[in-house]
Formats: sequence, C-alpha cells, structure tokens
Amino acid sequence: MTTSVTIPTGGELGATASAIPVARVRTRTRWSRRFRPRRVVLTVLAFAIAIAWVFPVYWMLNSSLLPNRTLQSFIPTFLPIGGSLDNYENVLDGGSFFSALGISLSVTLIAVFCCLLFAFLAAVAISRFRFKGRKAFVLAVLIVQMLPAEGLFIAQYKMVSSVGLLNSVIGVSIIYTAAVVPFTVWMLRGFVAGIPADLEEAAMVDGLSRTQAFMRITFPLLAPGLVASGVFAFLQAWNEFTVALVLLPAEQMHTLPLWLRGFIQASATRETDWGQVMAASTLVAVPVIVFFLIVQGRMTSGLVSGAVKG
Repeated sequence: MTTSVTIPTGGELGATASAIPVARVRTRTRWSRRFRPRRVVLTVLAFAIAIAWVFPVYWMLNSSLLPNRTLQSFIPTFLPIGGSLDNYENVLDGGSFFSALGISLSVTLIAVFCCLLFAFLAAVAISRFRFKGRKAFVLAVLIVQMLPAEGLFIAQYKMVSSVGLLNSVIGVSIIYTAAVVPFTVWMLRGFVAGIPADLEEAAMVDGLSRTQAFMRITFPLLAPGLVASGVFAFLQAWNEFTVALVLLPAEQMHTLPLWLRGFIQASATRETDWGQVMAASTLVAVPVIVFFLIVQGRMTSGLVSGAVKG
C-alpha cells in the first residue's frame, strides 16, 4: 500500500506564513472599530441626555401616585411604593376638569384648522406664483414674528371686548390663529417649495387643470408639512396661558392651563397639594400624547424623495 504525501513548495509556505499576520491585523481592526472609545463616550452621553429628558416626566407620574405628606418629606421617593390613585380621584371630583377639557379642545381644534387653512393658501401663493407685493408680504410676515406677544395684550383685549367675544371660544381662537399663522406660513412655504413644479406640469400635459393637478399630485405630498405645522399649532394653542388669562376671566370658561393654576394653592389650607398638581399635570399631558401617537406616522419629510426620476 502506497501513501502519497504532498509537500508544499517554498512559495506556498511563504503565502501561508504571510496570510497569518494579515488575518490577525484584520481581526484587530474589526475589534478596534467595534470598541472605539469615541463611540463608547457618545453612547454614554446619549443615554445620559435621554435619562435627563425622561426623568421629569417620570417624576411627574411618580409624584402623582404619592400622598402629599410623602412629597413634602426631605427624603425623595423615587418609586411609587404604596401609591394610589387618590390624587386623580380628587382632581376629577367636581367635573371642572371635563369642562376645561372641552373648552381647550374646542379652542385648539378651531385654531389648528383655521391656521392650516390660511397658512396653506399663503404658502402656495408665495411659492408657486409671482405677483406684485410678494416680497412685501414675506417681509410683513417676518415683522409680525418679531413683535412681542406681551405688547399686544391690551390691544387684543380691547378688540375682542369691543365685538362682544370676551369669554368666548371664538374670540380666543381668532387670537390664537393670528399668533400662529406667520410661523406656520414659513414652515409650509419650505414644504411647498421642496415639491418640484414639474410634477404639476406633467399632470397638466396629461389633461388635468392646474387646480386638479395640484390637488391630486402636490397636495398628497404635502401631508408631512401639514402634520408638522399642525403639531406646532396644536402645541401653541393647547399650552397657551397668558392670552387665555386675559381673554377668559370667567372661571367657567377656563382652559386646562388656567384650570391647572387652581391647584397651586388650596383655598382652605393655603398649602399646595403637589400630589394633585402632578396628577392634574398628567391629565393635561395625556391629550398631547394621544395626538402625537395619532400623527407620528405622518411626521416625515421623505414622501417627496424619489418622486422625480432621472
């Protein structure tokens, strides 16, 4: 029986010997890329920023479940051990929350709808048409943004009071719309200008009118801009305090921010019940969270990418 043995030549031995250091170098390179100190530092920093951002929300929820005597202690309680929903029950007693919730929703929805309508028409006019006074209009929008809101309170109060809209949802909605429209025009102007006009021209070549081309082609692509502008208008109207304080002096017409102020100091004990304050703050924040959950799928500007090939 004969057994054959293959003896590698000198060239093959050299190639094998040279391949071993190369493999070690590649392994070290991958290891160094995976565990770079800079990446570790950035990851730790990102986690620290995330914790610092989330902690106030967690502290609000945690405090809303604890009694006031625990919150007034010098030793902080980081876990709601032994907590209850008593603060929420006390806040909801009396029905004033639901009244304020209805007024806030009415004012906010009217303001958001009117703001998006007027800002959308203005943004389309600025981006798609060239007319006399266009630059003056854009400059006027910028100047309105520079005016301090506090300097307009007296004029707004006299204007709303003179037309009999004091302590009314319509009066506050008009002021909110006028305050938010200028910035919303600028936001929507960028979205409209980012959509190529070639899309509309191609649709018009196929037989559509200018209006039909805009509504069928361009308008669906503006969904991210409308949602982003609607979120901004919603937050401005929902969280606004000073204008509502001036234009809604009647207690039965208070919005949620004004209603929340009533928990800062109790009328009988002259002592702030921080548990109820945190519970009320949580209830005020819930509609905003629900709104974001509904619209977050549309909050992207990537729908236009790839619309034009070539």
